[in-house]
Amino acid sequence: MNLLKDIDTMQAYAPSLESQFNCRPLSGHCVYFIGIGGIGMSAVACILINKGCVVSGSDTQPSLLTSKLEKMGARISTRQDGSFMTSKTDMVVISAAVSEDNPDLKTARKLGIKVVKYSQILGSLMKEKRGIAISGTHGKTTTSAMVSTILKTAGLDPTFVIGGEVPDIGGNAHLGEGNLFVAEACEYDRSFLNLTPQVGVITNIEEDHLDYYENIEKIINAFGDFASLISKEGLLVVNDHDSNIARAIQKANCRIETYSLDNSSDWHGELLPAGNGVNRFRIFRRGAFFDEFLLRIPGSHNVLNALAATAVCTFIGVDRDSIKSALASFRGANRRLQIIGVKNGIMVIDDYAHHPTEIRVTLRAARELYPEKRIWCIFQPHQYSRTRHLLKGFAKSFQNANKVILADIYAARDSDYEKTSTNSMKLYEETRNTGVDIQYIPKLYDIVNELSENVKPGDVVITMGAGDVWKVAYDLVSKL
Repeated sequence: MNLLKDIDTMQAYAPSLESQFNCRPLSGHCVYFIGIGGIGMSAVACILINKGCVVSGSDTQPSLLTSKLEKMGARISTRQDGSFMTSKTDMVVISAAVSEDNPDLKTARKLGIKVVKYSQILGSLMKEKRGIAISGTHGKTTTSAMVSTILKTAGLDPTFVIGGEVPDIGGNAHLGEGNLFVAEACEYDRSFLNLTPQVGVITNIEEDHLDYYENIEKIINAFGDFASLISKEGLLVVNDHDSNIARAIQKANCRIETYSLDNSSDWHGELLPAGNGVNRFRIFRRGAFFDEFLLRIPGSHNVLNALAATAVCTFIGVDRDSIKSALASFRGANRRLQIIGVKNGIMVIDDYAHHPTEIRVTLRAARELYPEKRIWCIFQPHQYSRTRHLLKGFAKSFQNANKVILADIYAARDSDYEKTSTNSMKLYEETRNTGVDIQYIPKLYDIVNELSENVKPGDVVITMGAGDVWKVAYDLVSKL
């Protein structure tokens, strides 16, 4: 595969069912990742290693993901000072979070090494196979994981790149022998427009990444451009109850199928009585009974994700028994209501929720699962810009928690201006005004101490955020 040339000439192309994009192997290319420990970057690095690339890279701190890559043969430095990169490097891969003043990137520019974005290389890899791109403001990681699990259960051995670790299928990435490529499609920086899907999903469209998009109109327009990428012989699966999606899909040139929890949609889910965090539901396809399903992760939002995954995999040709079996055994992705431990009758859970809608639906699912228990929500806001733009939404999202502890904001991609424009105290005051029992404890280690002294048997503690708040969950389990 001539990856360098392919990225130069990248266009919105999707292969037909009969033809594949035939390229020579990547073996021998030297590829350097700046920020290799990121969930998406590590996934692509994993695939390139399996393709025979010589992979190296840097990140500011070691992690389980970097350790996994090192065991696979990658050379990784925690010093991003430009000293680890060599002139033998063929290509440097960066995420959208890497700024031009990064010393590693400056070195690459000085050496004249080709620099590409993560989304570009992901799109180039997808060209080799039949692409399935899962997009949306929320739910794309779980939906991508469901689709990948179903395809793997059906014996189709897909390649996948997912924005979260999925233990049951080997992690966040896999280079499969089959002709399918499942990718979580991120809208930030319009990254998903580098993909070449034959099948696409839009789970929902809301205000987010306003540091890049500025307003909802530009977000809808970007999703519309994504919808237009789906090949004419392909399929776009969309949530039927999202007015923003309805506007975006006007740009689509492919077949569209809708899903929801009422009978107005092509794929209709009907919830059945259940308990203990289990979802039981019937699926109807265009009004006709399709089958009855079991899902062992809580929340009606996950039933919606399962509907989208079922629609996609049915179009691919997976039989309903394989879909049913895969969903029944699906245990979710890490950091999605993931139980970290139970000590002294206290349950500690970690979740990635970092948007008001995600916090609200996750706490609602937790309340349904633990109706009589005292729920603690430990929230670390992610990005100053997101906190500022969505402040009032965040303040109203904690109603299903009995007690909330708010940490300092985790900075990511924030300018100096954004870092002075808001703070956690403003969110604390807004949330307190809604009647929520909330404390502001800036540092994570102080939060661990506060919890260890005040949680009681029967309590449920949920850490939430896209930063490093997960450390509180693990440290608390160790300390209890």
